[in-house]
Amino acid sequence: MLKPKFIAHSAVIAAAYAVLTLSLPMWSYGPVQVRAAEAFTLLAGFTPAAIPGLYIGCLVSNIYTGNITDIIFGSLTTLVAAFLSYKLRKKPWLVPLPPVILNALIVGFYLTYQYGGLMYINMLTVGAGQLIACYVIPCYFIINFKKFSERIRPYIQY
Repeated sequence: MLKPKFIAHSAVIAAAYAVLTLSLPMWSYGPVQVRAAEAFTLLAGFTPAAIPGLYIGCLVSNIYTGNITDIIFGSLTTLVAAFLSYKLRKKPWLVPLPPVILNALIVGFYLTYQYGGLMYINMLTVGAGQLIACYVIPCYFIINFKKFSERIRPYIQY
């Protein structure tokens, strides 16, 4: 049975992801995107509650588009990426790598069939946006991962 604290953390992450994505729609959707909320994938390095939180937040954000492919495959990509990021938590610089690679490949692939263009260009633009969102934006936290982790760890124990 899931503990209330785990559920609460997942809900906060989901809400934050959805609010940030929906508040920046011009940056969050399409072949060229920098979905700032993807910076939250770093949270999978701190807590397993980020896995369902990121998935639900992405699902809610993608429902807004009405694009069934994005709703299903984009959200599932985020779920798998969050799980893999959690598995890499002992190597802080690798935590954001699964969302970058998986979104570049999977989202870039299906965007090619929805919007046209060259597949490698779509994969490259999605990957570049993911690099910005997952590495550049949270760079401060990655550099200070250990210190930051020690500071927040007491608040996220289950």
